[in-house]
Amino acid sequence: MTTMTEASVREFKMPDVGEGLTEAEILKWYVQPGDTVTDGQVVCEVETAKAAVELPIPYDGVVRALHFPEGTTVDVGMSIIAVDVSGGAGDAPVAAPVADVPAQAAVQTPAQAPAAPEKQPEAAQAEAPRAEAAKPVGSGRQPVLVGYGVAASSTKRRPRKGPEIAVSRVPDTIQAELNGHGGAPVVRERPLAKPPVRKLAKDLGVDLATVVPSGPDGIITREDVHAAVTPAAPATQAAPVAEPEQQVTQAPVTTIAAVPVPSYDTARETRVPVKGVRKATAAAMVGSAFTAPHVTEFVTIDVTRTLKLVEELKQDKDMQGLRVNPLLLIARALLVAVKRNPEINASWDEAAQEIVVKHYVNLGIAAATPRGLLVPNIKDAHAKTLPQLAESLGELVSTAREGRTSPAAMQGGTVTITNVGVFGVDTGTPILNPGESAILAIGAIKLQPWVHKGKVKPRQVTTLALSFDHRLVDGELGSKVLADVAAILEQPKKLITWG
Repeated sequence: MTTMTEASVREFKMPDVGEGLTEAEILKWYVQPGDTVTDGQVVCEVETAKAAVELPIPYDGVVRALHFPEGTTVDVGMSIIAVDVSGGAGDAPVAAPVADVPAQAAVQTPAQAPAAPEKQPEAAQAEAPRAEAAKPVGSGRQPVLVGYGVAASSTKRRPRKGPEIAVSRVPDTIQAELNGHGGAPVVRERPLAKPPVRKLAKDLGVDLATVVPSGPDGIITREDVHAAVTPAAPATQAAPVAEPEQQVTQAPVTTIAAVPVPSYDTARETRVPVKGVRKATAAAMVGSAFTAPHVTEFVTIDVTRTLKLVEELKQDKDMQGLRVNPLLLIARALLVAVKRNPEINASWDEAAQEIVVKHYVNLGIAAATPRGLLVPNIKDAHAKTLPQLAESLGELVSTAREGRTSPAAMQGGTVTITNVGVFGVDTGTPILNPGESAILAIGAIKLQPWVHKGKVKPRQVTTLALSFDHRLVDGELGSKVLADVAAILEQPKKLITWG
């Protein structure tokens, strides 16, 4: 047996995957001690304050130790996995598997974490024959950008003494052939599910191996996980991301994804750890509320003509294949108002004591996701045509629903639209997204009695609320912007005359 030297072990440290983030929570390990890994193979999924991402290992070798169990929050720069790159697949792991590590003992200080060497040697060219026997059949995982998924798995395990060999994925036909031979090994297939679905299953205590998939290519969906929950452990679904046919959704600050429904017969209270996106959101909102002096103004308007225009645009050949809804015209109205009042599109530089006016609009759209409230933005929204804006809004909502919103998509916003109307709420006083000077809230659109052409008639009515930073936006400027948005939504032909 070859002896593993200290120089042959590479320590992979928690990277900064979110532009200055300081920590991340390990959601799921895809490998265990003894597994063979290759350069670019995803070994774990982590959640930062902004998104859930998958981490690929940067070298070939055999996993020797996982330093933290699932559910542990780890500081950026701390070693999370040790890999032997010497090619000695037969060596025993140098550390106990994660399952044997107590949660209290999992925390290390940066000084205790092994330092990664400056250079990573090439992986050994030859592998032991019994490690080669466990190689997956007909599959391979390709290196990808962090957070954007991967191709088929290529996790390899050393042969075990028992009758089973665990392999991540094999074609169904090969699996059936192996299972049909009495003495042949049984090949297991890791259930297919996206990271947000895996986290939901973990939160609800559902074993994905027992869930019957209904998605394309055998992928497990959120609905499949909820269907697998027994009546004894009901759960509240996370606030949904806004459907494109509706307006955009904003999650209330109190929304908590996948929190069990309290049973008043068995428990007096439930404690939910504040971490990840929720922790970052709480800190950002407190910082915004106590840093920027907020002012909120309201206006109630008749949007009947806007809703009629939405229906007409749905039939327009230039909008075919795009999702047209009230949000599209509300977004366009705000962009036109910003163009007419460019000083609203600014930020406050505390260090320089300057107002920074932006000559571009990155339009933020607040959305509720399984990980909490996110505010991705449409880059250079001011330069997009109406069809291009519709396409960008559709992609933003779809990406958020699938849990694929990247940290970059939430950077650099200038103004934001949020919505309480989707919950049937008439209005609200939204808190500014940090670094921005204005946020527009949309209330519920309801059929109400309204004076129209001198007569009381039923009309589609809603209330708009605009919050702004009073350090750089005075009452006159804020009122002009809100009045312009209201005028466009009442008379949408102004999109042409003003746009």
